[in-house]
Amino acid sequence: MPESFYRRPVPELVPRSRDAHVGIIRSFLAHVLKDSGRKGVVLGLSGGVDSALVAKLCADALGPARVLGLGLPDGPANADMRDARAWAKRLGIRFRLVNIRPIVAAFEKQLRASRSGRVARGNLRARSRMIVLYYVANTEDRLVIGTGNKSELLCGYFSLFGDGASDFLPIGDLYKTQVWEIARHLGLPKAILDKTPSAGLWKGQTDEGELGISYDELDRILLGIELQMDPEAIAEKAAVPLERVSRVESLVAASVHKRKLPLIPKVGIRTIGLDWRE
Repeated sequence: MPESFYRRPVPELVPRSRDAHVGIIRSFLAHVLKDSGRKGVVLGLSGGVDSALVAKLCADALGPARVLGLGLPDGPANADMRDARAWAKRLGIRFRLVNIRPIVAAFEKQLRASRSGRVARGNLRARSRMIVLYYVANTEDRLVIGTGNKSELLCGYFSLFGDGASDFLPIGDLYKTQVWEIARHLGLPKAILDKTPSAGLWKGQTDEGELGISYDELDRILLGIELQMDPEAIAEKAAVPLERVSRVESLVAASVHKRKLPLIPKVGIRTIGLDWRE
């Protein structure tokens, strides 16, 4: 495809979902599970829209009997966990609750983490959840299905080897606004759709608060970056200040390492992550 194609004028710089997207993702899920030879999948079911949509897509593509949702609260079950359990019941998938508080507490005690900032401690929680997910996957012959979306992946808004670790990312090419659009189309509960997005890593934490921008604006800017538009053109088409475009570009550039395999110095003929093609 010529470069000029990607630089064409965009009349409306807004990511849109299409009917074909759902079918593509369902086919993808069926293919990867069959190809893996595993018996089923497991995902963290947080009560938020991303994991709820992934659970729905997995249940439709693989059959509810092959899908397990894990609720992984840091403490007693809360309203989010009640929403997650209720949604799992509606989908007909199994749901299991694992309180990660004792796991996190053991890490924090051993590492004297009370002296650390909330980001480092939040990452401990995210990685503790992934430890549980992979333990269940290992012992029950399942794949770990990630729930990250394209907006978060591009901005590096995930914990490396935490919520960023998975075998597959079914909605990894959908912007957050597309996730909401498809979730509404597929009939996800209003209580989940209207919920303020949060990773639940500390009290009062919200995704948009940490990112410093609304998902509506963020996704318009990211789409412009994806289309390789000039920053000035993105600002005009997305109807945002130029400095906001620059900030998002900086987030994308600064998080490149989180979207790649660890770098390896080349000493062999073909090097993993560089010129070894799988």
